[in-house]
Amino acid sequence: MISNEVFSCFVFYAVLLVIKMYVIAIITGQVRLRKKAFANPEDSLRHGGLQFHRQDPYVERCRRAHNNDMENIFPFLFLGAVYSLTGPSLSAARLHFLVFFLGRVLHSIAYLFALQAPTRSVAYTVAQIPCVSMAVQILMTVAAYA
Repeated sequence: MISNEVFSCFVFYAVLLVIKMYVIAIITGQVRLRKKAFANPEDSLRHGGLQFHRQDPYVERCRRAHNNDMENIFPFLFLGAVYSLTGPSLSAARLHFLVFFLGRVLHSIAYLFALQAPTRSVAYTVAQIPCVSMAVQILMTVAAYA
């Protein structure tokens, strides 16, 4: 059992974010199948022929959404884990984790459904605010010991 409440809260949101990444990966695969747009020749041969070894704009949109998740969620996992160990209040930590999670969910929705600009940019920015805050707080904590 995890006895640190802040770390438990972090783990909850971290697992939700990883599940969200898996969902985006599954969506990408399903769109590939539906659009018959395969990245590898062997896959296209299995599903109808080499003519399906091609790119599709919507498959590429899904891939970019997934790549953007990896570029942003992986750093959050590091920052959130370390931040949890610095002794923040549970309410402040929960707010950091929740804002990041909601920002990333909105970002994915905006990406996949091509929502009107600047929805995706705003979601991205909102999700970065808690990351910057956690990074600054981590640096301030470790600077006291350096």
